[in-house]
Amino acid sequence: MSATAHGDAPGSLAGCPLEDWNAAYSKVESYFHALRVRNRILLGQLVARVLERAMLRSESETQRSATELALEEMDRLVNEWFAQVLQSPPSGAEMLSTRGRLALLLADMPGKWQEQFLRPGPWPEEFAAKMRETYLRAGPDFQLANMTPRPLDLGPITTLTQLSRLPYFKMAATWALFGLLLVLLFYVTHH
Repeated sequence: MSATAHGDAPGSLAGCPLEDWNAAYSKVESYFHALRVRNRILLGQLVARVLERAMLRSESETQRSATELALEEMDRLVNEWFAQVLQSPPSGAEMLSTRGRLALLLADMPGKWQEQFLRPGPWPEEFAAKMRETYLRAGPDFQLANMTPRPLDLGPITTLTQLSRLPYFKMAATWALFGLLLVLLFYVTHH
């Protein structure tokens, strides 16, 4: 179906200019590249799926840019997939997204399981187990810490202040004598 069949003006698609959709395509593709999706056919399918979802929203949310809608849909799609694969509630979306991306890399999704990315289940058991295992390892191990105060070490400056004043007096007297000698030499040569 052509873009004008939906009532779009020439040069626009789903209410946004084609340049905006091209920019959105580029951003989504870059994100999937960052996740190391290298299979060009799979990459094209994933980007198309995200843009389709964004175009559906674009018709009702005309005040928002194509890129903004596409990035939100991409994030939502990835987080929903992580929640399903990892059997984790999608409520903590930011933590799920961060730890899920790390689990993808630790489970070697780009090398061994690329075709499973964003695919609906069921997934190979080995893949799902590896993702869940690495997801659990991706988080920090919390430990209680007890910090006891220690005295500050100011380094060599403390030893300088604790020495006797005699070496400083000798050095100051030597420099004063040297300055006096220079003044005397100047006086003798100019008078």
